[in-house]
Amino acid sequence: MRVCVFCGSSSGKSETYLNYAKDLGEKLVGNGHYLVYGGASIGVMGKIADTMLAKDGHVIGVMPKSLIDWEVGHQGLTEFIEVDTMHTRKERMYELSDVFVTYPGGFGTLDELFEITTWAQLQYHKKPIYLVNVNGYFDHLIKHIENSVAEGFISKEHFELITILNSNEELMERIN
Repeated sequence: MRVCVFCGSSSGKSETYLNYAKDLGEKLVGNGHYLVYGGASIGVMGKIADTMLAKDGHVIGVMPKSLIDWEVGHQGLTEFIEVDTMHTRKERMYELSDVFVTYPGGFGTLDELFEITTWAQLQYHKKPIYLVNVNGYFDHLIKHIENSVAEGFISKEHFELITILNSNEELMERIN
């Protein structure tokens, strides 16, 4: 399966994020999955990719030209796809993937999660969307979305397009 992981080019303040990322990379490659991701060699992104590559995993990175130096485009990937814009990046990652997983990250990660969920809401796709709540990282986001449901801005049905998980093990149970 081609698993798209939306995640940060930063590492976060806690070593927990990189430990989870390494574990995810090991589980993905160990179960024969391919990784599709944003193409960076640093942060959570880089940790998942490097872990998979060290075990001969198949890793596809997609990155806009303008970010290659800033996000330190990974030079050792199975395939590196250079695109023109962030929108094209998300579109290409969507085309290449069977399932979407969101891991801790910043605005770019949240943008990717919300856009792919909006596309599902609009019935552009029916691919699974998972949010892995590493170390409670997404607790406040989940509460915010629950409040949006309570206030009538997001339907319960659309919120349920995102499956919230708490571990890599739960994720593997879903995608294997």
